[in-house]
Amino acid sequence: MSFISSKNLFLALFISFFSITGFAQQAQTPPEPSKAELAIESINQDIVDLTQSLKTATGDERDAIQLQLFQKNEDLRSQLAIAVNHKGLPEDVLLKQIKQQIKYSQGARSFLDEKIKAINQQINEAKTEDKLSLINHYRELQFYLDSTYQASWQNINWLKDLEKPDTKLEESLSDATNTRLRLLSASIEYLNQQHEFTTSQLATSPESEKAAIQLNQLILKQRLDIATKSLRDLIVIGDHLGLQTSDYKRLAFEVTGNITHDLLNTKVIWAIISNWSSNALDWLVDNAPQHLFQLMVFALILLIAKGLANIARKIVTKTVSSKNLKMSQLMQDFFVSMSGKAVWIIGIMVGLSQIGLNLAPILTGFGIAGVIIGFALQDTLSNFAAGMMLLIYRPFDVGDFVYAGGVDGKVSHMSLVNTTIRTFDNQIIIVPNSKIWGDVIKNVTHERIRRVDMVFGIGYGDDLLKAESVLMDIVTSHPSVLRTPEPMIKVHVLNTSSIDFIVRPWVKTDDYWDVYWDVTKEVKLRFDREGISIPFPQQDVHLHMVEKQNA
Repeated sequence: MSFISSKNLFLALFISFFSITGFAQQAQTPPEPSKAELAIESINQDIVDLTQSLKTATGDERDAIQLQLFQKNEDLRSQLAIAVNHKGLPEDVLLKQIKQQIKYSQGARSFLDEKIKAINQQINEAKTEDKLSLINHYRELQFYLDSTYQASWQNINWLKDLEKPDTKLEESLSDATNTRLRLLSASIEYLNQQHEFTTSQLATSPESEKAAIQLNQLILKQRLDIATKSLRDLIVIGDHLGLQTSDYKRLAFEVTGNITHDLLNTKVIWAIISNWSSNALDWLVDNAPQHLFQLMVFALILLIAKGLANIARKIVTKTVSSKNLKMSQLMQDFFVSMSGKAVWIIGIMVGLSQIGLNLAPILTGFGIAGVIIGFALQDTLSNFAAGMMLLIYRPFDVGDFVYAGGVDGKVSHMSLVNTTIRTFDNQIIIVPNSKIWGDVIKNVTHERIRRVDMVFGIGYGDDLLKAESVLMDIVTSHPSVLRTPEPMIKVHVLNTSSIDFIVRPWVKTDDYWDVYWDVTKEVKLRFDREGISIPFPQQDVHLHMVEKQNA
């Protein structure tokens, strides 16, 4: 069935509920019709006349008459709204007219639901090049369906104004609205995923396939726009009916809140800023007392946010310092810092919302600024990402002695952008995190104990076993050398001018250099006392004199 025939059935349904017979009986009841009655009777007569003309019309003329019929019903509802507000008609006449509208809205809604399902199936089964024409029909059907929901909500309000509320009718509309909201949200999520997929597909497809993908992308975008508009219109009715619409509002924002390249145009940005400034000035002029009060509320919220931020830091500090969590000092500092900043930012946003500012443009502005700053500060973002990796994998902590980024020293401080290292001669060196993460990291003090590796040589004429005994005595007698693991003392190399021993005691990391220096000193002193030589490289030069022979 074509869309024109679908519309004909829709309007036939319309005419069956608004025949002149039904109103003629009402118009004959009062002896002297009021202006409102005459206006409504006139509109009904126009509907009948247009219906008669529709039977013989064809082509564009037929479409024009169908549009006039829809507009006439809107005029009729406008007259009914005036009559309800001003009690311009007898109550029984109004109730009968409203009940006709209720019957029409319910029937039209059921009819349009079926037609939308059918045209959706046609769109899904049609060829890509045929879908655009079907989508135009789909858009009009959605528009008429949205109008029936708005009319149904207005019908309920009219009954309330006449003190004839219908709770069952309101419950029925609430159920229908909730069902359609769920269907629309599911459709939007699906179409949005398909649109994103075609966007990624377009970037990787060959030129020969891009035209078909672009056409498909255009079709998906139009369907997504239609469904999103219907969702927004229905959210308004859902709020009136007391439905939970927060998820649907979030979905609508996520789908339509994408930043486009047009927003980066300087003229557009200037127009946005000018509009904000103008609106802010007008608002201040018209609402000065209220504005002052809201400023006080804003200041109070900021004070509360500051206090909550301090409390959050203290709580997080106590939590992350727990031994059970085993967090590094760097990670602890990060969470403490972020907790306070997060509470502070939330407080600012709540305060801004309380003074009447629309946060959507502000968030959009942050998005634009983020894109611009992201391109300008690519190196900084690289350092930020490296800082996050350092926090996650924890190759070192504050106070560790490290060799990282070509620098060795003690880690003094770290942020998400750079790391501060204090060298052994008390210099402060700030190293970008990307340089540290992209290079070899050597953590000297990460482990609790370390092995001290030393080599000592003796002469070939010295007593080997005596030297080994002396070295063992020196190592084991040092108070900082650990008993377990046991120290290792072995003959290692028969060198060119010496016999080399490896001496490898285990010590606490903090005692490493003390043991290294003490043992080295004591070896020299004991070897001297024991008559053991420490050879050094030497070279003998032999000269041979050759006598010059006489010629």
